[in-house]
Amino acid sequence: MTGIMTATAIGTSLDHTLMALADPTRRAILARLVEGEARVTEIAEPLPMSLNGVSKHIRMLERADLVRRRRAGREHFLSLNPRSLDEAAAWIEAQRALWTHRLDILERLLRTEDAAAAVQVDPRRPTRKRAQHRSKRTKRRSKP
Repeated sequence: MTGIMTATAIGTSLDHTLMALADPTRRAILARLVEGEARVTEIAEPLPMSLNGVSKHIRMLERADLVRRRRAGREHFLSLNPRSLDEAAAWIEAQRALWTHRLDILERLLRTEDAAAAVQVDPRRPTRKRAQHRSKRTKRRSKP
């Protein structure tokens, strides 16, 4: 039961991360935070929306644990928390490896089937038995 609960918790965390990354505004905020810590007002300035709108995006990023908030007096500073990105990247890599393995198996199976189909008898091409049978008929005809 613990494994299921852990998987659910990881799934929920991953869901929050992927939902946060799905929005271009939130990705722009993260791109800015890659450069280093910034005040909320600095992050909001270049974005084409109100400070209230930016705050909603920041809350989504905080919910996904992609950013950390630090308060200094009235100022709010944000910094990137790469841990959730690392977890999402690990999950994506595991899925990529799984599907690459499955597709490799499928490719080998299809190549084997193609090779087997190529070896099958062509009805227009004489087989060994047909060739022997024809040679017997030819011998019978040639006898007087």
